Amino acid sequence: MFQSHRRRQKQVVEFVDLLVRDAFETPAVAYGDIARRAPKGARTRPVQRFDGAVVCERCTIADSPLPRMRGLLGKRDLRSDEGVLLRPAGSVHTFFMRFPIDIVFLDRDGRVLRIAESVTPWRTAAARGAKAVLELRAGECARRRLLIGDMLEVGTA
Repeated sequence: MFQSHRRRQKQVVEFVDLLVRDAFETPAVAYGDIARRAPKGARTRPVQRFDGAVVCERCTIADSPLPRMRGLLGKRDLRSDEGVLLRPAGSVHTFFMRFPIDIVFLDRDGRVLRIAESVTPWRTAAARGAKAVLELRAGECARRRLLIGDMLEVGTA
């Protein structure tokens, strides 16, 4: 029975991955154009502490419904310099994800309210008063010495 449950779970993940990938492909990709463009509105910016220490070099800003809904779905891994900033958001889930992540909850001023480290797939996390969420590769918060109370800001490209 356990094997069957795991196989079914894998099938569901593959199906959702296919749906998400299909929904976000640009027309150029859909019609066979070799040049793959970034989805319209996708922006990456560095996120840093006010003291200048970089927390995430290439952070995708997801501040509209579709990019927020997609988040990290469909990704097989997250590099150490990558992340996603979801705003507005006070909670996240890791359903259909394939790897653990660190989740940083921020208030409206960019102050770190809570850090959930190494959240595995099929879990949820939330923080009271959070207005934005930064998702990073598992272990990045400890590696970059990110602490509750730190002030973060989104840099310019």
